[in-house]
Amino acid sequence: MHPDSVSAAQLAYLKSYRYHKIRIHLYRLAILLAFFLLWELGARQNWIDDFIFSSPTKLFLCFYHMTMENRLFFHIGITLFETIVSFFLVMACSLFITILLWYSKSLTETLDPYLVILNSLPKSALAPLLIVWLGANYKTIILTGMSVAIFGTILNLYIGFHEVDEEKIRLIQTLGGSGSQTLLKVILPANRANLIGLMKSNIGLCLVGVIIGEFIASKCGLGYLIIYGSQVFKLDWVILSIVILCIIAMGLYGCIRLLERV
Repeated sequence: MHPDSVSAAQLAYLKSYRYHKIRIHLYRLAILLAFFLLWELGARQNWIDDFIFSSPTKLFLCFYHMTMENRLFFHIGITLFETIVSFFLVMACSLFITILLWYSKSLTETLDPYLVILNSLPKSALAPLLIVWLGANYKTIILTGMSVAIFGTILNLYIGFHEVDEEKIRLIQTLGGSGSQTLLKVILPANRANLIGLMKSNIGLCLVGVIIGEFIASKCGLGYLIIYGSQVFKLDWVILSIVILCIIAMGLYGCIRLLERV
C-alpha cells in the first residue's frame, strides 16, 4: 500500500477517534447538566421538598457561606490529608508484606488464613475498636482508612506475584540472578498493571475508610460535617459534603489515571 494512503487512513482514524472522545465527554456533561436542571426545577416546582433534598442553588449558597466563614476548605483539607496518607501507607505496607510473603513460603502458609479472615471482616466493625484503643484522633482515622484496603491489596498482590511466567523466573535464575534481582527485574515489572489497578481501587477504598472513621469519632472533616449536619437537620451541609466527596473521588482517580499514562 502507498505510504500516503496509509498516512491518510491513519489521520482519518485519529480524527474520528478524537471526535468520538469529544462526543462522549459532551454526552457525560449533558447528563450531568440535565440532572442538576431537573433537580433545581423539581425544588422550585415543589415536586420535591427542598428542605430534605436541597437544590443546586441552595448548595451553591451553602458553599459560598461556608467558604466565607473559612470552614469548608479546612474540613476538605483534613479529609484529603487523611485519605492520601492512608493510601500511600496501604500501598507501601502491602508491597512490603507481599515481598516478605513471596520470599518465605512458610510465612505465607502461616499467615494465609489470617489474611483471608481479616479481609472478609467488615471494616466498619474495626473502627470503634481502633478509636477505643488509640483515641479519637487523625492517626486512628488514617488506620481506619488503611484497614479497608490493606488486606485485600496484599492478597491481590500476592496472587499477581505468583502468576508471573515461571520461564522468565527460571531464565534469570539460570543466568545467576539473585532473589532481589528476580524481584526487581521480573516480578515487579510484570505486576505494574496490577499495581496501577490496585491503586485505582484503593484510593476510593481509603476515602471510604476515612469517612467511616470521621463518622464515628472526629470533630473535623467531611465525614464529621455529614454526621453533624444530619443531627442538626442542616441537610444542605450533608448533601454538599457528599457532592464534594464525589468530586474528590473523581480527582484522586484522575491523578492515578495520569500516573498510569506517564
